[in-house]
Amino acid sequence: MTKEAFAAYISYIRLEKNFSSFTVSEYERDVVEFFAFMDAEGISTLSDVTYPVARLYVTKLYDNGFSRTTISRKISSLRSFYKFANARYGVNDNAFRLLHHPKKEERLPAFFYEEEMGELLAACDLDDKKSLRDRALLELLYATGMRVSELVALKIRDIDLSLGIVLVMGKGRKERYIPFGSFALSALETYLADGRPLLMKNRQHEALFVNMRGEPLTDRGVRHVLNELMKRASLHTKIHPHMIRHSFATHLLANGADMRTVQELLGHSHISSTQVYTHITKEHLRKTYMNTHPRA
Repeated sequence: MTKEAFAAYISYIRLEKNFSSFTVSEYERDVVEFFAFMDAEGISTLSDVTYPVARLYVTKLYDNGFSRTTISRKISSLRSFYKFANARYGVNDNAFRLLHHPKKEERLPAFFYEEEMGELLAACDLDDKKSLRDRALLELLYATGMRVSELVALKIRDIDLSLGIVLVMGKGRKERYIPFGSFALSALETYLADGRPLLMKNRQHEALFVNMRGEPLTDRGVRHVLNELMKRASLHTKIHPHMIRHSFATHLLANGADMRTVQELLGHSHISSTQVYTHITKEHLRKTYMNTHPRA
């Protein structure tokens, strides 16, 4: 039953919950690692996992040097798995439902300043088919703050160029509309007219963004595009796709957008997920003050 429950759970989070391939891989790895712990402890069934056993597992994670953030994610993965197993197979899920998350580390999301975003966008200011795609991709990511998993799932029909709006399928298969401005609109129009047809190479599908072989672009492909742009822009920092999303939210709040609007645009279920960006803007204000006021 354990293997059956695991296979059904992975299918559930991939197809019904619409988790990104990256998130699915992390959850899958977290559960498999817990199964290895169960084997080592001589525990044969999911129902044999009690609260003390779950506490022991978390203790071993600390002993192995995992960060509090990683441990918290592993607890979430296992709590989600056990909740599913409880609903589908009647497995008792108290062990992880009662387990507390470790206190979060105070680490603010990394983001680009507006000048850095300008440099990144300038790095794809060319007219070859690849640069037209990269420009449209980056402009749309920055204009909407959507997740990379949401970006690569876009179809041409999801973009309304006349209204400047895009329909996004978010986590939990929740749909939301996000507007975008003139820069993203211009980049998309040029890409669709002059870039995508050349990249498609007679292939027939509706994916908005495609790779150099005309196939739908993947999460990994987007990370490769962004890394290449970073090198071309000579920005000396590591990039991950979520930095564009963090930059979108931070710049909106810094320029006066209200919290609820940003929450809706990002597709956050809870306002607490959005509030972290206020800490970034406050820290930026503090640093600016300390660096510029004569009596700071």
